[in-house]
Amino acid sequence: MTAKRIGIMTTGGDCSGLNTVIQRIMDGCVMRKWHLIGIKDGTDGLYASPAQTIDMNHEAFQFANSHLAGSILSNGHAHTTNFVSAAQKGKLSQFNNKLKKSLQDLNLDALVLVGGNGSLSLAHTYREIYSNLSLICIPKTIDMDIPKTDKTIGFDTAVQQLVSYCDQLLLTARSHHRWFVVQTMGRDCGQLALHAGVAVAADAILIPEVKFDVDNLVKHIKSSKRDYGIILVSEGISLRGHSGKPADMIARKLTIADISNRTAFPEHIQRAGDTLASDRILAAGFANCALHAIENNETYVMTTFENGEYKTISLDDFFTTGKPQRDPNIPGMMTSNAYVEPDNILLQIATDMGIYIGEKKK
Repeated sequence: MTAKRIGIMTTGGDCSGLNTVIQRIMDGCVMRKWHLIGIKDGTDGLYASPAQTIDMNHEAFQFANSHLAGSILSNGHAHTTNFVSAAQKGKLSQFNNKLKKSLQDLNLDALVLVGGNGSLSLAHTYREIYSNLSLICIPKTIDMDIPKTDKTIGFDTAVQQLVSYCDQLLLTARSHHRWFVVQTMGRDCGQLALHAGVAVAADAILIPEVKFDVDNLVKHIKSSKRDYGIILVSEGISLRGHSGKPADMIARKLTIADISNRTAFPEHIQRAGDTLASDRILAAGFANCALHAIENNETYVMTTFENGEYKTISLDDFFTTGKPQRDPNIPGMMTSNAYVEPDNILLQIATDMGIYIGEKKK
């Protein structure tokens, strides 16, 4: 088997499972006698002169650390030149050319890009950057908003982090006869709130994909046989005529209705935590799929897990299957998204459990 030079980088937000997929890719490269080069800080590291890299081997990355959250390669700095800042300065073309040259200088045969739907959409749009090598993308995000895959690295661990957080809040909620309005991450996708809400038996789950009536929410809480509980609010919801953090908006409405409550913001602990077994297995499956794709000289593809099968699909398929939305920061840029669909079984399960989820599915 011909020796290859493989690059790997993590981009976008961090999550649990990144180190697991890095370690699994590294092990696969060692077995094949390939040289693996880690690109530090994503496109920040590629844009630097010279590119910021590290030789990935068992001395550089200890196996015992593969379950830890975050990325040993890091995901980038704030206030540096990136796709958004380059676009704002009218230098996007120069930025893209610099990334392409850095990859050429590294003399890579293939690049494994581990990213979310934003990173994958950028790779689809600016594929010329990767024209001289095989590009294999691996989907990771706690938002689960990537089209054409049933699972994304980091999601299961984020759900567990959120459930553990709410379990602890329920203890103090019961002690003080109080409701906690917990704001989750997820951007415009309600998957994280929906899954965690069903798991923790929340009394209400508010997500962007389902319309809700705040008066009916209040009635639902007042009709509860308990005087405490959890209301999960996805960060992407809106309330007409009100501004501020979604949890604060809902909490104010509850206070007006004389319902004792507090807000809680788990924030970035949702992106932390020791990687669950299910995410480690997913990372192993995606890594194995990516390594085979490199062997088969595939390019511009994404690993996916659909209907119990690991496989690769084209980036075109990823992009067109989703629901592209205009990027507010990069002119002409579209980001492909997946959302909670009206037929999602968890919506029916939540309803059957007596959880308030809204009035009408969009």
